[in-house]
Amino acid sequence: MESLESALERAEALDLDSLADSIQAIGFECTRCGRCCTGEAEEPHTATIFPGEVRDLESATGEPWDAVARPIPFGLDEGRGATFEWALQTDECEDCRFLVQHGDGTACGAYKNRPLICQTYPFSVDLAAFGPDDESGAGFSGVDHQEAVVERNGAIRAHECPGLGREIERERAQELARVLRERTIRELEEAIAVREQYDPAVGDAEPVVVHDSEGAKRPDGTPIRGRPSSAQSAEGGE
Repeated sequence: MESLESALERAEALDLDSLADSIQAIGFECTRCGRCCTGEAEEPHTATIFPGEVRDLESATGEPWDAVARPIPFGLDEGRGATFEWALQTDECEDCRFLVQHGDGTACGAYKNRPLICQTYPFSVDLAAFGPDDESGAGFSGVDHQEAVVERNGAIRAHECPGLGREIERERAQELARVLRERTIRELEEAIAVREQYDPAVGDAEPVVVHDSEGAKRPDGTPIRGRPSSAQSAEGGE
């Protein structure tokens, strides 16, 4: 199995022009339908968010951690247990709590500070689609499959969205490609940090603990005792 460090090297080497080519081949224009911000089939809306992004939203909105983010339920049993990620907080309808009605469509109430996953939807990069030694050539598999292939660097996947298949300008495709690479790198960096910070003994007495890239936290974002994160260590040394 490929290491996270090796995957990170490949993510850092992703070719922006190839990513932009694939995005243009698929095509996309946001229709402001709000589907990507709403829950489905009694399942709450789930958009992963990094600790630093939570703090950005805290600062921008003046709201506390648990008004911005919630523990992702995977790993929790009846609201108890341990998990490894945060998601944007939801409202009473299980939609993203930042979703607002605007004119004839919807809008994001925290648009300038929205996390990377929201900036790049409906696209994601799947590095696992091609291993580091794969020799497959590049090519577009077609809008019906909603997937474009990027030679040896991974694959762009287009998730369900009514805005797919619409013409997209090159400049916009290039910007999406840049943020997609940034997101892919950030996801791997966060995963490596989670592994380094993880201590299963931390939080045994807590009903819910989130092991993130900075260490263990309670649902309100307050840290639980354990090894200090590199970010916390740096702050302490200033």
